[in-house]
Amino acid sequence: MDPVVRDAPLLRGVGDAAAEALMASMTPVDLARGDVLFSEGDAGDRLYVVVAGTVKLGRRAPDGRENLLAVLGPSEMLGELSLFDPGPRTATATAVTRVALAGLGPDDLERWLDGRPEVARHLLRALARRLRRTNDSVTDLVFTDVPGRVAKMLLDLADRFGHPAAGASPDGSAAGDDGVRQVPHGLTQEELAQLVGASRETVNKALADFTARGWIRLESRGVVLLDAERLARRAR
Repeated sequence: MDPVVRDAPLLRGVGDAAAEALMASMTPVDLARGDVLFSEGDAGDRLYVVVAGTVKLGRRAPDGRENLLAVLGPSEMLGELSLFDPGPRTATATAVTRVALAGLGPDDLERWLDGRPEVARHLLRALARRLRRTNDSVTDLVFTDVPGRVAKMLLDLADRFGHPAAGASPDGSAAGDDGVRQVPHGLTQEELAQLVGASRETVNKALADFTARGWIRLESRGVVLLDAERLARRAR
């Protein structure tokens, strides 16, 4: 049983036999970096669990501007709204890295959900968390300046995709620094800017400032958090 898929909200709180029954009906999907899983406006008929890699969800304005809504990693779900509210996809899902997913169609899900109300509760919690995150993002756009939003984004990426930096001990300490985290997020600076709803120039300025203060170290499509505590204070 794949532990990454097993940890998805869809399968939390259910027995191994029930989880194996659902996972047996899932279809593997592999994407290369840059491949589109589905596009905004497509008919939605499947949900997906990320097994490995990173997927971004974005929307495009009529004038061509893009907005990055979310970045999803292992054990996270996407596309589930279409199973509960049939209609066109509300975003485009694109592979940021090489990606492996497990797909599930509505018929298999509905059969499996019958008689398992606890699974429906877990799905509702997952949807509620996503709505809460959306509400927080809207609030940040109104009340938080760009450097604060950038700091908060870096902490969120570190929490979800980070790991102790090379040479760090298992508790995350390295070279006398506590909590040094390497975050290979795979995003370009343009995508980071889209994620916080700001221009690339403004976000670059914030990242340069954090670097000069010794809070972070920038890497190619990644960042090392050297002082998460100061970033957290700046994010408030």
